[in-house]
Amino acid sequence: MRSAACEIAVFPGDGTGPEVVREGLKVLAALAEGGPAPWRATEYPGGAQYFLARGREWEPEAEAAARSADAILLGAVGWPGAILPNGDIAGRALVLGLREGLDLYANVRPCRLYPGVTHRISGGYRTVWEPKNVDLVIVRENTEDLYTPARGRLRRGGTTEVAIDTRVLTLKGTERVVRFAYELARVRPRGAPEDGVRRVTCIDKSNVLEGCRFFRETFDRIGAEYPEIERDYAYVDAFTQWLIRSPEHYNVAVAPNMMGDIVTDLAAVLQGGMGFASGGNIGAEHAMFEPVHGSSPKHAGKNEINPVATFLAIEQMLRWLGDRRADPGLGRQADRLDRAVAATLAAGTARGYDQGGSATTSEIGDRVAAAVRAEPR
Repeated sequence: MRSAACEIAVFPGDGTGPEVVREGLKVLAALAEGGPAPWRATEYPGGAQYFLARGREWEPEAEAAARSADAILLGAVGWPGAILPNGDIAGRALVLGLREGLDLYANVRPCRLYPGVTHRISGGYRTVWEPKNVDLVIVRENTEDLYTPARGRLRRGGTTEVAIDTRVLTLKGTERVVRFAYELARVRPRGAPEDGVRRVTCIDKSNVLEGCRFFRETFDRIGAEYPEIERDYAYVDAFTQWLIRSPEHYNVAVAPNMMGDIVTDLAAVLQGGMGFASGGNIGAEHAMFEPVHGSSPKHAGKNEINPVATFLAIEQMLRWLGDRRADPGLGRQADRLDRAVAATLAAGTARGYDQGGSATTSEIGDRVAAAVRAEPR
């Protein structure tokens, strides 16, 4: 008996978000051709521009849909001048609110270089890294650290005298994200590109910070349960140069929230830029997937943003749904999408402005959708 279709709550959001989500839904439709779709995607408005127009970030039914969906696909949030009364950016409910409310504790950022993708280094487009040498995942703790609401300002006479952000690392939060990283290293089909070793790298600043010492101690304690996985260590400042110098050494890396936020964007350089960077926000019961390039207001409405990160976010989403539902068919659909993206990029006919080309957002979507149709079901 066929299981019920997966319910996917789609939030296009702000700026370029609706543009890349449109192409993502186009590719999802292509994957579903030739048979009943194993998913049902429903769009909901919300975000910063919605706040400017309506005075609220989203409607109650949209929030309810996010909480009940099998998975969430988010385009982007944020728009200049859209600020909530408390000073937070409008659209926060769709990102940080869902991360906290649904306890999406692991931010999972794959970093893979596809053949045919080039890098812009010092003004020129060129290939620097061998595609075979860039295939890693960075797992970032997603609910605590400096992003907890343990912060504030001391204001006297209308002047801010002190601003405080308090870093919070908990046993629960650290244990579960570290365990997630080890489990991911266990199931990834290949180890590190340089030697095939299944290793997890702990990124921290434990030579200075007490919270990082706690993070590393937990990393070692949990790691003892995985003797087949090699433990590796890097202070975050050193990691920033080792990652660029020798990406082939890395398989899975795990970091506290703030440090992970920074190094994952750095890692995007290895895969061709933010237009290729996708992220999964994953919890025990819920997950949200997104391209991580943000709303990019200066590119909005120009049909020029690279939508590949959205396709890779959808690939992540299908794999997660397949694992959660024990449905190999969803995994096969993710494989089809991966092959279609790889074939399109290798052909070199879908290069947008960020790759030194002129293909539009919709043209790239059309070409990937056509490549999906060419892939066997």
